[in-house]
Order: sequence, then structure tokens, then C-alpha cells
Amino acid sequence: MIYKFKSPATGDLIMLGAHGDQMLRLLGREPAPRGIIEPSAMPAASAALLAAITQDEAPPEDDDGDDDRQPAVGLRQRLWPVVEMLRRAHEADAPVVWGV
Repeated sequence: MIYKFKSPATGDLIMLGAHGDQMLRLLGREPAPRGIIEPSAMPAASAALLAAITQDEAPPEDDDGDDDRQPAVGLRQRLWPVVEMLRRAHEADAPVVWGV
């Protein structure tokens, strides 16, 4: 499945299914083919995504000096467009929807 997030305040944002599912779970939602994020929920959603990015970038607790490679595309790169979409949509008091 591919997610296409839309808002009247921004351009469309497309995510592959696995990444969209991960993002929705970080927001405390079950992945679904259709949904909405209301403007009133956007500050909490942005905070949850930023917290996940911070946690993802934190060095591992058991850092033994081995070369633990990060994925080629980190959580910051995957989620930053969503964070920006939520910020702009919140400023415009517009929802973010997908699957409609």
C-alpha cells in the first residue's frame, strides 16, 4: 500500500506502506487505508514524531565501539516532511487526510 497524505495547506506527501504504517504507529494510531489528523491534534503528533527522531538518533546504550551502521535513510529523513506538513497545516487550521 502507498499512503498519499493531503492537506489544503501543503502539497501532497507520498510514503511507502511500511513507512506510513511506522509513522502512524508512532502517532499512536493503527495503520488504516483512510484517516485524518485534525489541526487540534497536530502539536501532539509533531511532538511524538520529533521524540521518535531524537530517540532514533541517540547513541546505543551498549556502545562497544563496533561499527553499528545506521540505515541509509534515517527516521529524520523519512519523518521530517510529515513534521513540516503538520506544522504548515496547523498554521492554516487545515486537516491532513489520506485515502480520500
